[in-house]
Amino acid sequence: MPYIGKTPTVGNFQVCDAISVVNGQAAYTLQVGGVNVAPESANHMLVSLNGILQKPGSSFTISGSTMTFASNLATGDVIDFVQILGNVLDLGQPSDDTVTAAKLNDNVISGQTALTAEPDDTDEFLVSDAGTIKRIDYSLIKGGGITMVDQFRLTTTFQGDAVPIASNLERVDTNGFAQIGTGMTESSGVFTFPTTGIYLVQFNVHFTSDQSNDSRYNRAEVYVTLNNSSYSGANFTATGLPLIDSSFTSGNTHSQCIIDVTDTSNVKVKFHIDVHNSNMYIAGNTDRNETYMTFIRLGDT
Repeated sequence: MPYIGKTPTVGNFQVCDAISVVNGQAAYTLQVGGVNVAPESANHMLVSLNGILQKPGSSFTISGSTMTFASNLATGDVIDFVQILGNVLDLGQPSDDTVTAAKLNDNVISGQTALTAEPDDTDEFLVSDAGTIKRIDYSLIKGGGITMVDQFRLTTTFQGDAVPIASNLERVDTNGFAQIGTGMTESSGVFTFPTTGIYLVQFNVHFTSDQSNDSRYNRAEVYVTLNNSSYSGANFTATGLPLIDSSFTSGNTHSQCIIDVTDTSNVKVKFHIDVHNSNMYIAGNTDRNETYMTFIRLGDT
């Protein structure tokens, strides 16, 4: 911590140079190796005069490097020794690699006390947050704070509406796909989150038309339930595909929302398709992402 004035000398035990008594003199300069030294206070010293330890503050006082006895000394008095203790009220900073696990209270720090190897997700540490010591799970800082990333896709193209998309879904597993954490659970188009938290949910849909008719709106919608029962639309995006002679036409929509998953048993999502023309195709592929869902855990709820 910062200090106003002189920084305390912590645990610095020094014996001062011998002092010769001057008849009728009370004040003496303290030196170590011929250099003036200034104790923290009289309470941080041991002073022996004529074989008797002196009481700090009453028998002698300190001002800088000057020690002054309560009365003048006389010829024949002997200052046996003056020992400076440093700031004995402060433990100071331990040397590197000197504090062992045995010196730490298990009720204060759990998990590993030193990162000699990468911890697992159950380990906890203490961190300082604006001066307050708090516990933090290693899992919260692993991977830059993101602990779950997952992605599913539609594997087969279909036509018309889907409320919700309930089949032909798979976790992406090709072309360098990477997953973090346990990931989502899917059943009949309903997606369950692995843990509580704030999640970013994204829905990308690839629409195509065979040009039998135009399709003025083609909607991709994310539906959410907070009670594992009733669902409502969290958002939707739409695109229109006009009729173009002798050519297929296609378009994409990309929607996203942020969901506060406070209870994994109750907060769930599913994905709807609503098209104007029932002949509209919703593209799926098992080798690449065309219509797909992305889930990213951003942080704690």
